[in-house]
Order: sequence, then C-alpha cells, then structure tokens
Amino acid sequence: MDPLRIEKELNTLKIVLDKNKNEFLFEGRSLPENTVKFFEPVMAWIKNYKNDPLEETIVHMNFIYFNTSSAKLLLEILREFDEINKSGKPVKIYWHYMVEDFDILEAGEEYSTMISTPFEYIEHPEEDYTD
Repeated sequence: MDPLRIEKELNTLKIVLDKNKNEFLFEGRSLPENTVKFFEPVMAWIKNYKNDPLEETIVHMNFIYFNTSSAKLLLEILREFDEINKSGKPVKIYWHYMVEDFDILEAGEEYSTMISTPFEYIEHPEEDYTD
C-alpha cells in the first residue's frame, strides 16, 4: 500500500499515512478552502487501509487550530480508525496539544467521548510549535 503524504501549507495540515513505517500523523493548522476535497484522498486511503490494517495502529493528532468544517471531517477520520480498533486490531490515538491550549485539549477530550478508541494526551511547550 503506497503511503499518502500531504505537505503542510499555511492553512492545511501535514498528513502522513504510511503503513510500511507505521506512521499516521495529522499536524498543524486546518482551514482548507474546500475541506471535503482536501480530506477526500485521506478518507479514501484510510478506507483502503481498513481492509488490511497493521496489528497495531498509532495515530498522532497534533493540531494548532482547526475550523468547524475540519472538525467534522476529523471526527469521520477518527471513526474510521475506531472501526479498525473495534475489529480487533488495536488503535491508539495520541492527541498532542500546546501547553495551556485548552481548546485543542477539550476538542480531543470531546472526540474521545464519541469513539471507543483510547486517547492519550501529550502536552508540548509552546516553543515546540514553529507555525
């Protein structure tokens, strides 16, 4: 399965979906002009990955900001990973947030109530964020 890599731009996330390296990363700021179009290849890749997932999938979600339309698509993505977890192939979600960024932390906590996959919260100092 070929990896999917989307490089970060001013208003879009860096996304890495690489089964061979067990690297699943969503990072940065998400305010794309057309959210559905931006996330289309991501959703397609994950749906394909669900057919033959790794024995364990570790997903890193590391956001500076995301808008409402991105939030809806991120929930869909988390639900896809949750289906993998429910199928018996464990998934772990590492939810990264900047120290005192309670909005991002609360968003992760809210998402965690909507799916059964466990979340681990990782706080980073502000200087770790160059965006």
